[in-house]
Formats: sequence, structure tokens, C-alpha cells
Amino acid sequence: MNDKKLSFEQSISRLEEIVKTLERGDAPLSDSLKLFEEGTSLITNCDTLLNEAEQAVVKLKKGADGEPIELPFEDAKL
Repeated sequence: MNDKKLSFEQSISRLEEIVKTLERGDAPLSDSLKLFEEGTSLITNCDTLLNEAEQAVVKLKKGADGEPIELPFEDAKL
């Protein structure tokens, strides 16, 4: 499954399926390892999508004290 083409919602849904399967404990070890690897990849994909969404909503700029100041994201070019 190509995780990079899945939406955030699709990735979460697939992760839920994987967790249910692994929690049942009836999958062979080799299948469990493949599911674990797929789940890890899906988590990475979700993290990337969340970071991209955050960047689109808020632009961070350092203030005089070095702390980030949140400014509205203007004229976004995604």
C-alpha cells in the first residue's frame, strides 16, 4: 500500500484496522511484522500531513526575544 497517496483520514482508518488485527493476536508472526511496518509508515505519513497542515494554517516568526510569534498565514502557495 502506498501510504504517501493516502489522505490523513484513510491512513488513520487503515491504522485502526492494523491495530485491531494485531490486538486479536491471531496473525502469524511474519504477517504481524508486515502490519507493524505498514503501521509505522502510516504514522510517518500522518505526521507529515499534520505538519503540512500546521504550516498552512500558521506561519511562525521569531520575535525580539527569540520566542516564536504566531501570525496568520497570508497568501499561501501550497
